[in-house]
Amino acid sequence: MKYQFKSNEELLMFLNEQLISAAEAAEILEVSKARIGHLVRDGKLTPAKEQPKMFLRDIVVEKKKELEELRKKYRPYDN
Repeated sequence: MKYQFKSNEELLMFLNEQLISAAEAAEILEVSKARIGHLVRDGKLTPAKEQPKMFLRDIVVEKKKELEELRKKYRPYDN
């Protein structure tokens, strides 16, 4: 993805809407914060910023869809 902004205000608005913390990412993905760390370490989730870890909301939502499919496949008894 490539983003272009016409002004600093537009950039700040984008960042306020899209950047989320590791805790928010864990809540969206329905996993623990420790699991977020494992996903990052294993290269399955890339942070937008390392310290403190921040993620783009769109990437986390895409990962959520992927994890839901894996849960259906490997944990059918959860349904």
